[in-house]
Amino acid sequence: SSGAKINDEVKSSFSELKLGKQIRYVIYKLAADYSEVLVEKKSSSTATYKDFLADLPDNSVRYGLFDFEFEIAGGKRNKLIFYTWAPDNSKPREKMVLASTAATLRKELVGIQVEIQGTDRSEVSYETVLEKCVRASN
Repeated sequence: SSGAKINDEVKSSFSELKLGKQIRYVIYKLAADYSEVLVEKKSSSTATYKDFLADLPDNSVRYGLFDFEFEIAGGKRNKLIFYTWAPDNSKPREKMVLASTAATLRKELVGIQVEIQGTDRSEVSYETVLEKCVRASN
């Protein structure tokens, strides 16, 4: 397939985020030769959404996972969000591999509740994501 393979650490970091509550988010990147998806960063449990956004580069693609906590009428909720980040000025080849690998990666990460595809900052803003999470809760 034209997609990259998924490194084992990707799967274990997902389980860690989902089960342990020790991590708030994980950022995944493509290897330099595009052959596999690697863990770039695991945040602390106290990291914020602002921290997550700061770790998404302006000119390179990434996948992200975020344990998003928010409040609606019934109290506190959490949604596990999967991000595909492909800013407009990232390399065409990167975007291609990101797109062709997304479905494979997505299958490995069982329990994702919301998906966000971002090509610019407005599509991954806190307000945009909050709105999607609230909709997914109703």
